[in-house]
Amino acid sequence: MSRYTGPTARINRRFGMSIFPPTKAQDRKAYPPGVHGPRLRRKSSEYAVGLNEKQKLRYMFGLTEKQFRLTFERAKSIRGVTGEIFLRLLETRLDNVVYMGGFARTRRAARQLVTHGHVAVNGHKCDIPSYSTKPGDVIEIRQKPSSRQLATRGVEDSQFRTAPAWMTVEGDALKATVTRTPIAEEMEQSINVQLIVEFYSR
Repeated sequence: MSRYTGPTARINRRFGMSIFPPTKAQDRKAYPPGVHGPRLRRKSSEYAVGLNEKQKLRYMFGLTEKQFRLTFERAKSIRGVTGEIFLRLLETRLDNVVYMGGFARTRRAARQLVTHGHVAVNGHKCDIPSYSTKPGDVIEIRQKPSSRQLATRGVEDSQFRTAPAWMTVEGDALKATVTRTPIAEEMEQSINVQLIVEFYSR
């Protein structure tokens, strides 16, 4: 399955939460999309509940099905609580760090910032969104005028978003440092990751 590039309001309405930035359409139509949306009251099976949680998290981080599954398999191979490790691998992706640092309004914009070569890690250009950042890594916007302009606009659009405690951000310098590994309480709380673990364990 390819990465989703369709209407974001439709996905928000489908899952009843703001996976993407909320829109006016979501406010006007607070029910699932489709002709039967307002009347749809079907009880979900256990499989459907697990699938929904998986899809919510996948859409949230903007991964393809293959990327998402490979990340989960990698989490399974690491000793510890699989769900927590899985979330940590997603949270510490370079594109997510750029987003959480406030250099882009959305994760989609952060991914584009990385793939277009506007981001450096420890002084070296890195255009791989899935790059796994580690404690001590310094992520900064490159000194090119076009790069600084894009990131400055992102900072202005994201000024009310607070950076997580596991990283420090120097907004004026367009620089962020991963200071430590995020703990469970600091990662995405709106998703029941245990349901995803059970879904993939079927």
